[in-house]
Amino acid sequence: MPTLDRDEVARVAALARIDLSESAIDRLAGELQVIVGAVEKVSEVATPDVPATSHPLPLVNTMREDVPEAPLAIADVLAGAPSSEDGKFAVPQILGEDA
Repeated sequence: MPTLDRDEVARVAALARIDLSESAIDRLAGELQVIVGAVEKVSEVATPDVPATSHPLPLVNTMREDVPEAPLAIADVLAGAPSSEDGKFAVPQILGEDA
């Protein structure tokens, strides 16, 4: 795997229009090299007979089945509304629109 030296970090920072100080470039070059080393180590362990994993435990869908039910009565829905008009929610007019 390629190494990331300070010149490469400075080039990528310039492409991303990120202004980094010289000390930040040196620090990031070292930190990114540690990450590259970790990826190399994982790549050595990963073999074709080991399946890739995104989560250490199996994920299970915890949602209930989607079963159609009768809708709520309009009066029950509007009972909690601060204001209603003609069986609908009444809300303040926005953007100066005509009613």
